[in-house]
Formats: sequence, structure tokens, C-alpha cells
Amino acid sequence: MKIKVAGIEKESFVDGPGIRYTIFAQGCKHKCKGCHNPSTHDFDKGFWMKVEEIYEDILKRRFIDGVTFTGGDPFFQAEAFSYLAKMLKKENYHIVAYTGFYFEELLKEESFMGLLKNVDVLVDGPFILEERDLKLKFRGSRNQRVIDVKKSLELNKVVTIEF
Repeated sequence: MKIKVAGIEKESFVDGPGIRYTIFAQGCKHKCKGCHNPSTHDFDKGFWMKVEEIYEDILKRRFIDGVTFTGGDPFFQAEAFSYLAKMLKKENYHIVAYTGFYFEELLKEESFMGLLKNVDVLVDGPFILEERDLKLKFRGSRNQRVIDVKKSLELNKVVTIEF
């Protein structure tokens, strides 16, 4: 299985708590005005990587605290990211995912559930330039939420967290 990647940051300090291995998915239909990564929108750009190749590279990294899926939007490649997430969870990696969808929208799409169930923290919602706030940790606009996915699925309501 392959993932279309815009890039990989092997030691990121801004894409979640601690040191993160961050995978930037190529492709996004949200096209938010003022997006931080507009080069990731075009589905025809980027490059293909085998999921196993990415997984093996992650395992080599001794000092990372977790893995972040961002983009673009990883939910447009939910099957491949779900496959990677399941392998990473077996190795006890903490997973953060960013999406332009709201949590409630993800719940309505069966094809997104495999990925969602293997994510620990979800930063949801489109970036809204008018709600931009540089003081927010791990998100760009006030409408976006940092969600504890396991608790939210368990309680059937959104449970937000602060870092």
C-alpha cells in the first residue's frame, strides 16, 4: 500500500506534543484561505511512498515521542493512513492527526473510521483566517479543536484537551 506524500519532517516540534515524526499528506479539497501548507492541496503533486518504507523509517528514530499525520488532509487517504496507524499503534506510538473536517463529519463516513479509531489526538476543522490566533497551541484558528479521540468515541461526544 502507498501514501501520496508532500513531505516528511523527521523531527518536528510544532506538530503535536514532544518531538514528532510528521507526514504531510498530498491532497486536500478544503483549500482553506490562508492555509499554512497550500502546496499540499493539489492531488497531482507530491510523491508516492510505500507505507512499509515510512513505518521502517519511523522505527529507526530513537528520540521521537509520536507521529503526526497532517497535510493536505490525511483523511483523503484514510485507508493508507489507517494501515500505517494500526502498525504504529502496535508499537505504542502516540498519533496526532490534523484534518479540515470536523469530528462530527468524520463519524458519518465509514471510510474514515479505521483511521479515526487509531488516532489519539485529532485537531479538527478548517483553518479560518478570520479566526486566526497565534497564541493557540498546535492549531491555527479558534474554531479548531484539539480532541481526545478515544474519550470522544467512548462517551459519544467531543472531549477537548489542552497541552
